[in-house]
Amino acid sequence: MTNRRVVTGVNADGKSVFVDDDEVEPFVPALMPGFAFQRLWGEDEVPVAPQDGNRPPADAYFPPAGGYRVGTFTVPPDSSAAPPEDVDVAAGMAEIEAGLPGLIAHVEPDNPGMHTTVTIDFEYVVSGRVVLELDDGATVELGPGDTVVQNGTRHAWRNPFDEPATLVVVLIGAHPA
Repeated sequence: MTNRRVVTGVNADGKSVFVDDDEVEPFVPALMPGFAFQRLWGEDEVPVAPQDGNRPPADAYFPPAGGYRVGTFTVPPDSSAAPPEDVDVAAGMAEIEAGLPGLIAHVEPDNPGMHTTVTIDFEYVVSGRVVLELDDGATVELGPGDTVVQNGTRHAWRNPFDEPATLVVVLIGAHPA
């Protein structure tokens, strides 16, 4: 699913203007069928306003302290999330690193999907249902309209249901405790 992104800014005369109106395609890694990531906007520093609407630097998937990321994240049903048998794992890992820089470094190799970041995350479920898993298997089921405030905790997203779940995500870079 593509999302439309409309960007405003302030021109040289100080007038509010539309700077961009474009479709954002999802990134769907070959190693993660059904998962889709849309990186809608972000910045690596504390923002100032107003801005001219030009896209600020935001290369890594997770923001540094003071930075932020806004996007969507789709979690497919667990039953359809296995990579194809003929997939080239090395090429798939390189594809993920190119499309979502730094994401793989946060995922626990012995517990797929489990990860911890130095961010405060806000996730809002738009469609479908999903399970948020924390340490020791503690879980909560979430559905449309539910919001999670993730405070730098170790977690994973699971989908034991029959349909994909799509979440809007806002990630804010924090300082480590």
